[in-house]
Amino acid sequence: MSEPALVAVAHGSRDGRSAATMHRLVREAAAQAPGLDVRLSFLDFNAPRLPDVLHAVAADGHRRAVVVPLLLGTAFHARVDVPAAVEAASTRLPRLDVAVSPVLGAEPAALLAAARARLAAAVTAADAPRTGVVLAAAGSSHAAANDAVSALAAGLPRASAAFATSAGPTVPEAISRLRDGGARRIAVLPWFLAPGRLLDRVRDQALAADPTAVVAEPLGDHPLVAATLLARHGVTIHASVTPSAFVDAG
Repeated sequence: MSEPALVAVAHGSRDGRSAATMHRLVREAAAQAPGLDVRLSFLDFNAPRLPDVLHAVAADGHRRAVVVPLLLGTAFHARVDVPAAVEAASTRLPRLDVAVSPVLGAEPAALLAAARARLAAAVTAADAPRTGVVLAAAGSSHAAANDAVSALAAGLPRASAAFATSAGPTVPEAISRLRDGGARRIAVLPWFLAPGRLLDRVRDQALAADPTAVVAEPLGDHPLVAATLLARHGVTIHASVTPSAFVDAG
C-alpha cells in the first residue's frame, strides 16, 4: 500500500445530522477517488474515534496516513485538538507514519464555489441582484479565524459576515446593515460544513430578524467539498518530500 490512507477527522456532535453529513461527505470523496483508502473519524461525541481509525489503518497494512481535519478555520480544534490527538495516537502505532494536512478552509476558493452553488439553489436568478447575503460562521475566540470569514464576505457582492458566537456582527446586526444598504431580500449563506445547534441558532436569529429571509443549505457533501478533502490529502503527500516530513511514531 504505497499511497497513504486518507483519514478525515470531524470534531463530532451530539446532533445526529452532523455525523450523517460527514459520512456522506467521505463517501462522496471515496467515490471521486476509486482505489484510495478514505476513512472517517471523530474527535468527540461520535464513533469511530480518531485513534481507533488510525489503529485500524495500521492493522490493514498501511505504513502512512494523512489526517485531514474537516474544519473550515484554524481555531482551537485545528491548532490544538487535532495535533494532540494525532500525537497521542501515533505514540502507540510504531509502524504508522502520520501527517496532518491543512484544514479544508485553508484555501477556500473551491469551498466558496460550493457555497455559491448552495446560494443559487436557494435564491432565484431574478432575486439575486436585490439580495443581501449574510455569510454566517460559527465564530471563534481566535481573531484570525473570524478575519478569514470577513475577508471571504468582502469578496462577495452585497455581503456581510456574521457569527453565531464569540464575535460580531451577529446575524441580526448583519441583516440590519444589509437592509440599510439597500438589500430588498436577505439570504443567509452558512459557512458551516453540517447542520447542528449553532446553525439552528443562525437560522432562528435570521428568521426572527427577517421572516422573509432565505437560509441556504450548509456546504455538506457538495462535490467541491469532497474534492477539497482529496486535494488536502494530495498536497500533504507532495509536501512530504521525505518520510521525515511525516510524524514518525517509531
